[in-house]
Amino acid sequence: MRTKTLLTLLLIIIPCKLLAGNTIKIHAIHKETFGCTEHWAGQFKYVGDALGTDCVIGGWYEDDTRLFQRTFTNNGFKNEDWFGFEKNVLAPCDCTVAKIHVNPITNQPGVMTPGRATSITFKTKGGTSVLLAHVREINVEEGEVVKRGSVVAKVGNNGYSRNPHIHIGAWDEKGNPIQIQFDQSTLALTDRE
Repeated sequence: MRTKTLLTLLLIIIPCKLLAGNTIKIHAIHKETFGCTEHWAGQFKYVGDALGTDCVIGGWYEDDTRLFQRTFTNNGFKNEDWFGFEKNVLAPCDCTVAKIHVNPITNQPGVMTPGRATSITFKTKGGTSVLLAHVREINVEEGEVVKRGSVVAKVGNNGYSRNPHIHIGAWDEKGNPIQIQFDQSTLALTDRE
């Protein structure tokens, strides 16, 4: 019985330890309420896309006597209809701005303009890279050291994007994708910061 219990515990603990090694916990990227959709393993093969997460800010929408949350007002055909468009984007970690790429084209919702998105790549002291893509109005520079939770850009809609949102990707120094997790304590802090 003891051997069976020990074996069961090992089968639970070892996979959890392995998963923990392939995860990065980051600061919330917005002060507003946001929801995320994850890219599953194998959906995209490119570094920064594999295991990435797309986050969209939500807002309250009232229609007659109903009040509910959604991502845009009206029909959503204008970027300004989206609650998240041009909202602040926060640094995911205490890290260095490793690279910035700018795409000057702003997409219209529902219409994707092929091309690499405007993005900021951050590097942690441990060598992990974290990418924030589809941003605009970047207010940091390459080589700058940033504090987690500081404003680094605004939400945009560029590159392979159909609506205003932020894509987050992370990978290790060998280019292996890392699963992203939000530090729940920073989600609570964002209202008080």
